[in-house]
Amino acid sequence: MYRFLKVVAHFLVFISMRPTIKGRDNLPAKGPFVLVSNHLSVADPVLLGAKIGQRVIFMAKEELFRNRLIAYFISSFGALPVYRGSSNRDALHQSSAILKRGKILGMFPEGKRSLTGSLMQGQPGAALIAYHNKILIVPVSIIGTEKIRGTEWLFHRPRVMVTIGEPFYLPEIGRSLRREQIFELTAIIMKKIASLLPETYKGHYADENKNTNN
Repeated sequence: MYRFLKVVAHFLVFISMRPTIKGRDNLPAKGPFVLVSNHLSVADPVLLGAKIGQRVIFMAKEELFRNRLIAYFISSFGALPVYRGSSNRDALHQSSAILKRGKILGMFPEGKRSLTGSLMQGQPGAALIAYHNKILIVPVSIIGTEKIRGTEWLFHRPRVMVTIGEPFYLPEIGRSLRREQIFELTAIIMKKIASLLPETYKGHYADENKNTNN
């Protein structure tokens, strides 16, 4: 089933956009690792799932699982439901189990799509999972999928750029993380993503990223 759905994903990407992938050499040959990306469109997980070249299991918002057809499609890819506004310990445990099996976990740390195209403040889930599992993180940026809205894109297939950054580990702090330390780890992840984006997309992390480079 997964192979069939991957063919479908490739077809959907082909008819909806003109993608270019940069930085493939930065992608580890196999898992486990956490792939983190900015989030502009519902097409993003389909794009990454089709073009990364390896099976990526995404954490998806719970609302998507309420539609039987969509739920069947994303569940076949191995997607995990995430309940907004809760700690969702089950999802955290499931994600850790996926990584322990040597799989690739895909996450959008912003927690939802950016309606403006600008990077929003990151949520702590990705940092907590990567830190407690001592797992490699691969940052990814997406540009152009925000144009896949309405019907106009059907006539011109927007150009989309996916950039894969250098893998990294979060710094070791200790077994017990304080609230401010979780925010610091989350900021590290978000700045890595921001460093792969043009200035107009960096949003919440634009000024912070400038200060980092000075």
